Amino acid sequence: MFRIYKRNSPGKLFNLYIRFIGILSALIVTGFFIYILGHNPLEVFGAILKGAFGSEYRFVETITKTIPLAITSIAVGIAFKMKFWNIGAEGQIIMGACFSSFIALNCTNLSKPIMLPLMMLAGIIGGGIWALIPAFFKAKFNTNETIFTLMMNYIAFKWVIYLQYGPWKDPGALGFPKIPNFVSAAVLPEIFGVHIGWIIMFVIALIFYFFMNHSKLGYEINVVGESENTARYAGISVFAIVLINLFISGGLSGLVGMIQVSGVNKTLSMNIAGGIGFTAIITSWLAGLSIPIILIVSFLFAAMVQGSTFIQMAFQIPQAAAEIIQGLLLFFVLGSEFFIRYSVKIQKFKMIQFKKEEVK
Repeated sequence: MFRIYKRNSPGKLFNLYIRFIGILSALIVTGFFIYILGHNPLEVFGAILKGAFGSEYRFVETITKTIPLAITSIAVGIAFKMKFWNIGAEGQIIMGACFSSFIALNCTNLSKPIMLPLMMLAGIIGGGIWALIPAFFKAKFNTNETIFTLMMNYIAFKWVIYLQYGPWKDPGALGFPKIPNFVSAAVLPEIFGVHIGWIIMFVIALIFYFFMNHSKLGYEINVVGESENTARYAGISVFAIVLINLFISGGLSGLVGMIQVSGVNKTLSMNIAGGIGFTAIITSWLAGLSIPIILIVSFLFAAMVQGSTFIQMAFQIPQAAAEIIQGLLLFFVLGSEFFIRYSVKIQKFKMIQFKKEEVK
């Protein structure tokens, strides 16, 4: 029989050891899977690195994928700190993209220095409002925020489809369901070949690192996450903290939507979020909700995704097989977190013998 015990403050050396075992196991199992597909595992692993960093273009693509993932991971991590399970970052990204696209499509006469800040503000407001709705019901009526935020993703997705096929459809697209491209003033400028979203990413990481660790509001968010009763006893308004926290979380996700429509797609489309909101849940937990580590984990995950895209073309590996490789790597790395926190022991059954007594 297996028994699971929680470990008491495992040391850093032990943590590194378990993570090393997890990564090594992931490489062995993934390599075996690649061998079954008929390829040399070492060549495929090398191609993943080449696909992510082998040229200037590929490196730029890796950074471009890192930006939205890192910011969204910070966003959901802030909510998770309060133990509010925000599974709605996908919808918040979409609504932020919608709000910022409204500015881009309807204020075409504005100059870039005015247009871009307005789009950012609109994106933050859009994502923040979309997160405030489940936050209000959670704080007021104790609804299940996991289901609530998840369902709101689909509402946001269908809303974009309505805009794309309806009122925002480009009349010059020859009947194709497409929203018009943005004017140049609504497009993020580039620095070193990458749009300035990477600067925004580092600024956000720096601000919210100090916000969560060295501010009164950040402290209150952590207290509410640890115990709502303790927070109330300390005079903290749980209702207000929940609303503020989720507006910040949704606002950051909405800013990601603005970055994607302005810096990457140059327009709004139904696939603008691209699963970033769900992937960010994994990267945020994998980083232990630590903002500096979130940046590293998001970069490595983006490199893995970019490298997996390359091996599909280089080795004619099907997309499904490439996704299995990603899943196996994540499975073992995430599994190592379990063994860091818990130990599994085997206990033997003790046979109890009963003596038969004669019944008189």
